[in-house]
Amino acid sequence: MRLFAQLSWFFLREWRRYLSAVSLLILVSILQLIPPRLVGVIVDGVTESHFSTGQILKWVGLMALIAVMVYLLRYFWRVLLFGASYRLAVELRESYYRQLCRQNPTFYLRHRTGDLMARATNDVDRVVFAAGEGVLTLVDSLVMGCAVLIVMSTQISWQLTLLALLPMPVMAVVIKRYGDMLHQRFKRAQAAFSTLNDRTQESMTSIRMIKAFGLEDRQSALFADEARDTGERNLQVARIDARFDPTIYIAIGMANLLAVAGGSWMVVQGTLTLGQLTSFTMYLGLMIWPMLALAWMFNIVERGSAAYSRIRALLAEAPAIADGDQPLPAGRGTLQMDVKAFHYPETAEPTLENIAFTLAPGRMLGLCGPTGSGKSSILALIQRHFDPDSGEIRFHDMALPTLRIDDWRARLAVVNQGPFLFSDTVAANIALGRPGATQQQIEEAARLACVHDDILRLANGYETEVGERGVMLSGGQKQRIAIARALLLDAEILILDDALSAVDGRTEHQILHNLKTWGKERTLIVSAHRLSALTAASEILVLQRGQVAQRGRHDRLVEQPGWYRDMYRYQQLEAALDEAPVDEEATDA
Repeated sequence: MRLFAQLSWFFLREWRRYLSAVSLLILVSILQLIPPRLVGVIVDGVTESHFSTGQILKWVGLMALIAVMVYLLRYFWRVLLFGASYRLAVELRESYYRQLCRQNPTFYLRHRTGDLMARATNDVDRVVFAAGEGVLTLVDSLVMGCAVLIVMSTQISWQLTLLALLPMPVMAVVIKRYGDMLHQRFKRAQAAFSTLNDRTQESMTSIRMIKAFGLEDRQSALFADEARDTGERNLQVARIDARFDPTIYIAIGMANLLAVAGGSWMVVQGTLTLGQLTSFTMYLGLMIWPMLALAWMFNIVERGSAAYSRIRALLAEAPAIADGDQPLPAGRGTLQMDVKAFHYPETAEPTLENIAFTLAPGRMLGLCGPTGSGKSSILALIQRHFDPDSGEIRFHDMALPTLRIDDWRARLAVVNQGPFLFSDTVAANIALGRPGATQQQIEEAARLACVHDDILRLANGYETEVGERGVMLSGGQKQRIAIARALLLDAEILILDDALSAVDGRTEHQILHNLKTWGKERTLIVSAHRLSALTAASEILVLQRGQVAQRGRHDRLVEQPGWYRDMYRYQQLEAALDEAPVDEEATDA
């Protein structure tokens, strides 16, 4: 029952809907009490031979009218009640999605995708079911049960009612115990479902690699193990479910046995008529539904409570990056970085140390260095995925933690090495951050990214569906579409995180030339392994083990001994060898 207390904020806000639904439900319950009483009157009238055919038809017609009214009222209260619960589903999922958007990458290290999806779908459905069907069964069982008890006690015999209810306290204790067991088992079953969901998601997204390595049998075996474990956990829940109905039917059977035995003795003694005993047994039959509903309510509410505890645990996680409250000034600003030290969570060694630079509007910063040297970490700090342990980053001479995150990130356009494309058209993917863009603006961004001609060669041009994650496009095409998407945002700062790794040298040169023309007043930050992408940079930082080993412009760095000169010469030699003509005779030999 604690779920209803936890959802009280929603019930209070939607009180009009719930009050109207409950009122109609009470009216239905009252109307359902009339037919058993009328049946008793008809039985006594027939047995005593003082009812004519017309009178009997009149009472039967009244019962038919009540049945029609009950049908219509049930329709309206269901619309009100379940309409409110569906609103809860929308609100929970919106809150859940906002929470996911606020979290930083460390959150996604702790929570797997399949688990997050399970909470957003299966768990929310259980909570909504409890907020709709649970409220219905609670009110219906209490109203109908109490009303039937009152009528049985006051209109027929309180002694017989008390006798018939003797099995009920025992049943209530047993059902409460079942509910506690169900809560724990269902929580474990939902956790197992999350694991299975995650296994499914991983298998679907990596199906190409699985087939390439011939791992189908191994992955199928792992999936079968997860499915078997999930099935066993749900079977444990089913074993508890299966105990509810037999317990209730035994209690109702005992109640009927006591009622018939006691009622028969009272009829023989003359303290009860046959019609009254008939009505009493019919009223007792009406008690079957409240008892079943009560057990069902315990079942679905405990399931909903277990699911809601999983949702609340995630919603309660505060973002690791606190939002600031200062608005970002209008106009272009200077980006200043002075980071003394930065550690990733749960790592002992510093990832970055003593990183400092100033980047004025219209300037280009290049980042390079060996794999793992800290390039992507610098970009993550600039985007405020993390905050430095010591030092600060400033924009417009304001520390980033004091600024509103949404305002700051609106000034950024980011293209990562592995771009993500949605299962939509090429045009829709380019216009993702600017849905109102015209076709002309979309095509202009595509031309700047040197992907316009490639798009026109697709089956339906800009209206071609790219498939899930852009499966029908090459790596270079996906990168250039992602660059076009970033350019269309017209953001002040453009960040390219090794975003040209999958394009050839000539296309890379043309894109960088276009960016230089496009971004005369915009700030450009480029991280690259291929150093030819950094030749036009205003300043280049050469990183090694999280520190700046060299810095300066390209023409200066190629003259200095060190990693940059060695790598640049190696890449130049590699490019020359790739472009050298092949000696066909030597090849034949």
